[in-house]
Amino acid sequence: MKAVVYRGPRDVSVENVPDPKIERPTDVIVQIRSTNICGSDLHMFEGRTDFEKGRVFGHENLGQVTEVGPAVERLKVGDWVCMPFNISCGHCRNCEKGLTAFCLAANPEPGMAGAAFGFADMGPYQGGQAEYLRVPWADFNCLKLPPDAEEKQNDYVMVADIFPTGWHCTELAGMRPGDAVVIYGSGPVGLMAAHAAMVKGACNVMVVDRHPDRLRLAESIGAVAIDDSKCNPVDRIKELTHGRGADVGCECVGYQCHDPAGKEVPNLTMNNLVQSVKFTGGIGVVGVFTPQDPGAPDDLAKKGQIAFDWGMCWFKGQHIATGQCNVKAYNRQLRDLIHAGRAKPSFIVSHELELSRAAEAYQHFDSRDHGWTKVVLKPAG
Repeated sequence: MKAVVYRGPRDVSVENVPDPKIERPTDVIVQIRSTNICGSDLHMFEGRTDFEKGRVFGHENLGQVTEVGPAVERLKVGDWVCMPFNISCGHCRNCEKGLTAFCLAANPEPGMAGAAFGFADMGPYQGGQAEYLRVPWADFNCLKLPPDAEEKQNDYVMVADIFPTGWHCTELAGMRPGDAVVIYGSGPVGLMAAHAAMVKGACNVMVVDRHPDRLRLAESIGAVAIDDSKCNPVDRIKELTHGRGADVGCECVGYQCHDPAGKEVPNLTMNNLVQSVKFTGGIGVVGVFTPQDPGAPDDLAKKGQIAFDWGMCWFKGQHIATGQCNVKAYNRQLRDLIHAGRAKPSFIVSHELELSRAAEAYQHFDSRDHGWTKVVLKPAG
């Protein structure tokens, strides 16, 4: 089959790789119909992780079941399904608590919790930027989609990762209806956090970034766009909240955040959030931060550490919650919101491309070229 293969920093190619096969009775094989390029793929694409050369990218995947293992009970050939980026067994201690991003059985690496499709340090599993994908523990991991799956696949594919992740960020922050919410980052996850906050009844959603095309998308769903290259974002947030600060804040950028001049400043968004969120407010962090980053600009960041404004955070009585999204905690509800027309996450999609154009798409998306906000690859053409 054809698949997007990592060959080194900023180098991917579409190559022939072995077809996946049923390895365990609980597996299925899915023909991929839509698969996204994610912002977290870019960390690996840029060589800022230890993703192995020769592996296949892709953890936001949707398609049709083409083969089922003998122990699979809930799925049949032809079903449209969306897979969480988390691979989870469904029966370990963490999975039973709903913490499927931290499954204790799926990752064979000693001392590690959590596995994912095509992702650094999260098990040996191939990604779905390919024509076919093996899905382990398929009855648990495959979310069956309604009859409008083909028509709305650009919406439903967002349920694999970024829509639940944006929703999760508002949950981590403790958002409630009527809250004022500030979101740092208007990439796909930040826009999904804004969409989630709107659906959940925020009174005011403010999105901080400096890319005009992405800020326009935030405005298109009713958020207030704050361009931090033209103003001090903390001052603007205080102005919009009568001096109090936002009730809650969302970090949707991660360890490769940059200042308006283009300099990488790993602690920028976290410290801005402390200043932007009110006394006793909450901060949710879903932007990727890694335990080691050899390519970081300073010695602290190389060890996965940042100089954090802990004193002010403590003084303000703020709470912070972090971590990857447990997609299965949200994906059924978000699927149903899409089916009912209450949510439409595909508003961020800028490009639908054949799989053969993946290398070109990675270059444009990584460069934040104007208009390249979200790419959906279509392996089936």
